[in-house]
Order: sequence, then C-alpha cells, then structure tokens
Amino acid sequence: MTDERTEGTYHPKPGTQTVDRSVAVLRSFEGAARQTPTEIAHRLGLSVSTAHRIVHALHATGMLAQDPATERYFLGPTTAILGRLALERMGATLLQPELTALRDGTGEAVSLGVRAGDEVAVLMHLPSVHPLRYDQPPGDRNPIHTCAMGKALLAYDDDPVAMDEPYPRYTPATIVTRADLDADLERVRERGFSVNDEERLLGVRAVAAPVRDGGGRVFAALAVQGPSVRFGDDRLPGLTEAVRAAAGRLTDLHRHLS
Repeated sequence: MTDERTEGTYHPKPGTQTVDRSVAVLRSFEGAARQTPTEIAHRLGLSVSTAHRIVHALHATGMLAQDPATERYFLGPTTAILGRLALERMGATLLQPELTALRDGTGEAVSLGVRAGDEVAVLMHLPSVHPLRYDQPPGDRNPIHTCAMGKALLAYDDDPVAMDEPYPRYTPATIVTRADLDADLERVRERGFSVNDEERLLGVRAVAAPVRDGGGRVFAALAVQGPSVRFGDDRLPGLTEAVRAAAGRLTDLHRHLS
C-alpha cells in the first residue's frame, strides 16, 4: 500500500485511516467553503480517487452537499444539525448572555474555545465595539501554545501537546519549548488565568480563564482579546477580573445544566 499523504498535511494513525481521512476531508472545509474532490485531494495530499470516494460517501449521508451548477461540495445539512446539537448539549446557547455582558462591560472581543488536539477551536465569538479590534469567528483554530485560551485549557489538562520541540514560532514572544510552556502553565494554575502577550500576533493581547463542567473538569476557556494599545498593563487587572468572574458564572450555569 502506498502512503498518499504529503509531509505536514495528513498523518493517519494505524487502524484508523478511513476515519482519519473522512475527518480530514470535513476539516478541509474550514479553510475553503466550497471545493471539488480534486481540490480536496491536493489540499490533503490524497489521491484523487480516494478523495472522490470519501466525498461521495459523505455526500450520501448529508455531511456534504453539492452545488449542481458548479459541482463543488460544501458542508451539508447533517453537519449543521450535528453542530447545532453539539452546541446545545454544551449549553452554548444559554451561555450567550454572559458572553454578551462581558463584551459590553469591557468593550472588547470575547471568545469561548475548546481544545482540539494541539489547537483551540473557537465555539463562540462576539466582536469588539471598537473599529480597531481582533476578530476570530466560530470555527477558527489557533495553535494551543500561542493563545490565552489554549494555555487556560492546557494548565488543567493531563494531556500535553504532541508537537515536537521547538514549537512553531509566530512572534518573538512565542513559547517554543516544553520547559517554558510548563513554567507558564504553572503560573496559570497559581493565578487562575492566562495571558497571551503578543505570542500569536504582534499587537494583540488576551486574557483567559477556564470554564468547568458539572464534574469540575475544565472543558472550555473564556477570553477577552484586543489590540495592545488598549490592553496596557494598567488595564490588565480589570480585564482579568472581569474574565475570571464571567468564567465563574459560566461554570455555575453549566453545573445547573448538568
């Protein structure tokens, strides 16, 4: 059997190749709303025949839909239904008022994210009221070692990052070693919040706090993000307190839902 992957695109695990490939095809739509099987094959490093086979199977289940005019595929109704149900099961729709209150109270962008391997997937995002702002719409993914939500999640997770050292660097402030990351996560546990100080994008800072479920497990992180010109050291304590308080209320709400 030939290995159809290309370096850095697709890494199947033994015994899970079909599942991994199907998930990879679905995730490829995070970066392109509408694609042909050939484009998917090139994006993932798969053979065109394999991409066609997986796309047709997903189309048959409603996970993908097709535009008859262009013959391009896009995420289908089954995917939308499952996504909506997942958000409801997590209580995301009931958490919206707290996120809105935090955004209105700080005037800054607010995000709720969960861990997805070595990334943070954004579940909910409310943009800042300011013209100069940092936006990351739902579905965006960020490297877990570079963002405040990622460090808030990692600090309470027994599963370390799987990336080889040095970790990918995005700015001069990016943490790139396990030792430095562990030291930062220890500070997160001591303080109860995390800080992203221009570690993913120059000029962007963020603070985040963990959100726990009914069993006390950290399942999400809540963050406030914005440009460094408005996130000076003099303002960080107030933003941090607002995020921690909101995360605590989300935790209490989730306990009542459990």
